[in-house]
Amino acid sequence: MIILAAFILGAAIGWFRASKLGGNRADKLQYALAHALAFTVVGLIVTVILARSM
Repeated sequence: MIILAAFILGAAIGWFRASKLGGNRADKLQYALAHALAFTVVGLIVTVILARSM
């Protein structure tokens, strides 16, 4: 669940960041995907750490 939430949060942050910088739709999609992937990796690491500590 953490991974899915991180993906959605990252995509939203990337989209809004590109919008703030005045990007077109392709820029927004690229920022959204890049942020979503980065947040997903962090979410995966957090999930593994939490699973191993239980």
